[in-house]
Amino acid sequence: MINQDSIVALATPSGAGAIAVIRISGEDAITIGANVFQSVSGKDISKQKTHTIHLGHIFDGEKTLDQVLVSVFKGPNSYT
Repeated sequence: MINQDSIVALATPSGAGAIAVIRISGEDAITIGANVFQSVSGKDISKQKTHTIHLGHIFDGEKTLDQVLVSVFKGPNSYT
């Protein structure tokens, strides 16, 4: 049996640092990301091609948390 759950986890060590990688994996990964990410171009991240990178911001409600780069990798040609 293959687990189909979505997973959100740090891919870099925790603590203070200039760069952090947060990985979202699973069937709902892009939907989860789209709920907190807004591209500076205004494009919907869920409609972007695989293996692309997008500049934008992560939000918590109306509050901007950080400026980020989002990399989109769609299966089956991605690794988790």
